[in-house]
Amino acid sequence: MSLYSLETERVIQEIKKLGAEVVGLQFPDGLRSRATEVAERIEKETGALVLVSGDPCFGACDVSDRKMRGLVDVIVHYGHTPFPLDYEVPVIFVEAYSAADVSGVLRRAAEMLSGYRRIGLATTTQHLHLLDDARRFLEERGFEVLMKPGRNTEPGQVLGCNFSGIRGLDADAYLFIGSGDFHPLGIKLFTGRDVLVADPYHGEVRNIDEFADRVLRVRFARITRAMDAERWGIILSSKEGQRRFQLAENLKGKLEEAGKRAILIIMDNISPDLLLPFRELEAFVVTACPRVAIDDSPMYDRPLLNPSELEIVLGERDWEDYTLDEIII
Repeated sequence: MSLYSLETERVIQEIKKLGAEVVGLQFPDGLRSRATEVAERIEKETGALVLVSGDPCFGACDVSDRKMRGLVDVIVHYGHTPFPLDYEVPVIFVEAYSAADVSGVLRRAAEMLSGYRRIGLATTTQHLHLLDDARRFLEERGFEVLMKPGRNTEPGQVLGCNFSGIRGLDADAYLFIGSGDFHPLGIKLFTGRDVLVADPYHGEVRNIDEFADRVLRVRFARITRAMDAERWGIILSSKEGQRRFQLAENLKGKLEEAGKRAILIIMDNISPDLLLPFRELEAFVVTACPRVAIDDSPMYDRPLLNPSELEIVLGERDWEDYTLDEIII
């Protein structure tokens, strides 16, 4: 059985209904290994020509509608829920729900949460369909489970750039269902509560505190190093869902008011190699995806900060008020 549901039957029916002759496919990195299989089946059963995006894909903020405009009749975008954007090509979203069994990690999580009463429940797109069952499981064991929709997110859903769904829950602790550390890190930093990760892929339940402490140490070092920077690059994303031009312009003004020099740089995918020519710049601020500066920090030889971290550099925010950046459309 496949680990993720790609709903190929539904996709084929929608392609036929649209009468599409050329179909674009877009996958996040973790699902791109399925691209050949899906493309061949669509071509065989619809007669359409398939064009697969080989670029990295970071979310519904990063649909290839501009790149594929004029080439395809429809794009099938896997792994994310839609954003309220005006896509330039019709888009079929496939959430790619996970078939992973979470019962074992839920049992262990319930044991580890025994000292708490009000539990905030959260996950990413791939596990949204499991939240109702997880809620019932926890409620049967005496917990009060809290979930709410966020800004353009489903109840309990968090994105790498949007944690509005966990705010204001007044939970004693949070349980995140899924893999990876960035999303539970965000929950920890935005709420200050204990956060457990129930990871069905590795069969483990872990507290995020140790990881959060390591990340904060690294971020403190980057911010401290950036304090002495006089020449800055402000990176603006060309991706529709990440392009915050007004923010970038405002940050340039703030730096210049502080006696610094700053230039705006627009990029599609941010990488260390693409920043190499800007050797005269001593530090960068990323107004694109908030994960870039956090996840890829070791790859860069100069400080790469998020806007909220620049506020610390400029004395507008205290370190004790450290938080992640968000893009909420």
